[in-house]
Amino acid sequence: SWNTLTNIMVNCVDTGSQVCNLLFSKNVDELVSSHGYSQNHVFLWKYNTMRKLATLSGHTSRVLYLAASNDGETIVTGAGDETLRFWRVFPQTQNKYQSSNLLLPSTKDLRQPVKQVISQLS
Repeated sequence: SWNTLTNIMVNCVDTGSQVCNLLFSKNVDELVSSHGYSQNHVFLWKYNTMRKLATLSGHTSRVLYLAASNDGETIVTGAGDETLRFWRVFPQTQNKYQSSNLLLPSTKDLRQPVKQVISQLS
């Protein structure tokens, strides 16, 4: 990582293989990285410390693609071995005030005053 104010590198992590993709979790303070030669793994990291939490293995070729589901719990990886693998790695947050609850309420909630909707969430 870099300090953008001083343009000095603060931290560097040697993953032992090519880094193909990075994806930050929207639910927890973690990120996932996908890799190529020589390990073809997917790693889960705690991003404030860059401590490796898990190694996901199964692909036999470079992991070229990485995407997350809409809820942020599941990732999908695609590799040169012509497989897609689905991994449930990021837990849902317990925050009951998530923006999706207030911005996209159900049709029933649209007819209620905002104060009433917020009181139902608590």
